[in-house]
Amino acid sequence: MNAPLTRFQPSGTAQCGCSAGANVAICNCSNDVVGSINVGRLTYRLLKPGQDLFSSSQGSADIHYLVDGWVALCDLISDGRRQIFQFVLPDAFLGLHADEGMVSLSALALTDVTVCSFPPTAFESLAREHPQLGVRLAWLIARDRSILFDHLTSLGRRTARERIARLLLELFLRYRARYPSLSTQAIHLPLTQEHIADATGLTGVHVNRVLSELRKEAIAEFHYRRLAIMDPDRLVKAAGVDPQQLDLTMWTKGADLCPCGKTACHIRRALAGHCNIGDR
Repeated sequence: MNAPLTRFQPSGTAQCGCSAGANVAICNCSNDVVGSINVGRLTYRLLKPGQDLFSSSQGSADIHYLVDGWVALCDLISDGRRQIFQFVLPDAFLGLHADEGMVSLSALALTDVTVCSFPPTAFESLAREHPQLGVRLAWLIARDRSILFDHLTSLGRRTARERIARLLLELFLRYRARYPSLSTQAIHLPLTQEHIADATGLTGVHVNRVLSELRKEAIAEFHYRRLAIMDPDRLVKAAGVDPQQLDLTMWTKGADLCPCGKTACHIRRALAGHCNIGDR
């Protein structure tokens, strides 16, 4: 069931969670698009874990900007099984669909979530007034498509170990790219083993077995919604990632590159917080 609207008027200028404090209407730290949508056309919606922002059965008339929290894009099959296509982090648009008002998936809140919702007509006028917004949106769509293609390859061809290791690597890098000031090798990951199973097409028993193997091998540990990376190099190997060829912009747009300029080092630095090439 779609979440009921909870309207509120932010005090002062509504701010998103990014380090630059961009306006919540359209968060774009490189282009200061502030106050571009009449505040009367904005609806701030608060959701609790387990609530749907929109669903395939009820559709969505608005476009939503994810201000804070984690959302899962998923499809629920009639017998209760679920496929999670993507985990969405803040600074993303939801509700953009080819058929206006009709959606083929659901957006499920995994944590407390805040979204800024507005009608498509407001977005269209904003894009005309600020062309850089259209470029930004095109990049976001291309990135999401690349991530979805990668997930499709995992479901079709990768082993269970590769699927889970790659998902953990992806989420860790995306989280660190969003919060670059963090230097820890552990993050809060608001998922359960059931979420991981639904995202990787595996059974809960299989997920538990692979996570136990990664923990016993001192590669990574996921426990009580906390993900700790103990051996970044071996996690990259377990994920089947070629660090020399990986297009990091798919997962880590905006992250600081290591001064040495090597992609392999950037992965290691993002995970471990230091350069394994420059130290040699």
